[in-house]
Amino acid sequence: MSTSTSAVTARSQALFERGSAVTPGGVNSPVRAFNAVGGTPRFITSARGAWLTDADGNELVDMICSWGPMLLGHAHPEVLAAVNEAVSRGTSYGTPTVPEVELAEAIVARTPVERVRFVSSGTEATMSAIRLARGFTGRDLVVKFAGCYHGHVDSLLVAAGSGLVTLGVPGTPGVPDSATALTLVLPYNDRAAVTAAFAEHGDRIACLITEAAPGNMGVVPPEPGFNQFLAQTCAANGALFISDEVMTGFRASAQGQWGLDGAAEGWRPDLVTFGKVMGGGFPAAAFGGRADVMAHLAPLGGVYQAGTLSGNPIATTAGLTTLRLATDEVYAHIGAAGEVIKAAATAALTEAGVPHRVQSSGTMFSVFFTDREVRNFDDAGTQSAEAYRAFFHSMLDAGVHLPPSAYEAWFLSAAHDERAVQTVVDALPAAARAAAEALDGAAN
Repeated sequence: MSTSTSAVTARSQALFERGSAVTPGGVNSPVRAFNAVGGTPRFITSARGAWLTDADGNELVDMICSWGPMLLGHAHPEVLAAVNEAVSRGTSYGTPTVPEVELAEAIVARTPVERVRFVSSGTEATMSAIRLARGFTGRDLVVKFAGCYHGHVDSLLVAAGSGLVTLGVPGTPGVPDSATALTLVLPYNDRAAVTAAFAEHGDRIACLITEAAPGNMGVVPPEPGFNQFLAQTCAANGALFISDEVMTGFRASAQGQWGLDGAAEGWRPDLVTFGKVMGGGFPAAAFGGRADVMAHLAPLGGVYQAGTLSGNPIATTAGLTTLRLATDEVYAHIGAAGEVIKAAATAALTEAGVPHRVQSSGTMFSVFFTDREVRNFDDAGTQSAEAYRAFFHSMLDAGVHLPPSAYEAWFLSAAHDERAVQTVVDALPAAARAAAEALDGAAN
C-alpha cells in the first residue's frame, strides 16, 4: 500500500494537512478523505481527457469522472469554448435566461418528463420532489430503499448507502427521529416488502423514491420489471413514483436508466430527479415530471421552491453543450471501453482466486469483493473492505484512480482511449494479487 508520507504524495499530504486545519476532515465531501482506504487523498490540480494530474505531478487515469458528470472527459474543447463565451457575458443574472430554456427543452425531449425545474444540487432536487409529492397528494409517508442515497435530505438520510456506509455511520446525528419517522425503509429488489408496505400504509404514502439503478451501494441494477412494478404499485395506491436519476440520468444511457427499462416496458415515473451529467461539470440539478404535478409548484401552485442560482447561465450552458455532444457514438464508445475493463477485472480476480462480482447498468459498473450476487444493501455489505483497500492502492500506485470506497460506481468517459484503458488493464493483475494477499492476511 502507498504510504501517505512518500515523496510521490508529499504535496498532496501537505495540502491535506492545510485543509484539515480549516475544513472538517480536510475535505468538502466525506468520501474524498480516503477514510475507507487509508493513505493520502490526491489533490488534483488539473485534468484533461481521461487523465488527472495531482499536486505532485502524478498522472492518473480517472475512473471517477467527478462521480459521473464528465461523460465527455475533462476539459472538452467544445464545452470549454461554450462556457468561456457564456462567462464573457456575465456569470449570474437572477433573471430568466436563454440557456435554461434550451436545456429544459433538451431534457424534456430525451426523458419522460413534461416539465422541469432547475436547482443547484441533487440534494435540492430530491428534497423538492419529496415536498412536491406531499403537496400534490396531501399525504405524508415516504418509501425508500436501504442503500439508495438521495442526497443529505433529513427525511431520506437513513440506510442511505454511499458515504454513510463508507464511514460506518448508520444514520447521522443532527437528524431528529421526527424527520425520519415518516420514512419507510425497505430492502431493494424486494417486491413482497413493497406490497406489504402499501397494503398497510397505502392511503398515507405520498411517494416512493428509488435510485433508478442504485449506484451508491455499488451498482445494483433493478431486477427485470422491478421499476415497472414500483410505478404500477404507486399508481394503484394514489402515490407518486419518483425515479432518482441524479447519477444515472444521461449516464447509464442517452435517456438514463429509463431508456434501458421504462421506454421498453411502457411506463413513466411521475417525477424524476436529475444532476451530474446535465450540469456538464458545474453545480446543477433538476427535477421534473408530469405537467399536472409540476403545476403545483409556485408560481402556478402553492408548493414553494426557489433558488438564487437555479438555472445559472454558465451551468446550463455547460450542460446543454454536453448533452448536444452526447451522441450514440459516445455511449457506444464508453460501453465498449467498459466491457474491456470488466472482462479484464474478472480475469485478473479469478486468476488470483479473489471472490468477486462485477455488476453494471448501462455504462455504469462496479466490482464487489464478495462471492454473493448483490441484489440489495445487505448483499453489498458482505464484501471485503480489506480486499478493496489493497486493490485500490495497488491501482493507485499504477496510475489508476478508482473511487476511494467499495460502495461506489466506476465511471468512464468518451475520452478513455486505448492508452487509458490499457493502463487500467495492465494494473489489474497486480491489484488482484494484492487483494488476494489482503484476504489471506485477514483470514490468518
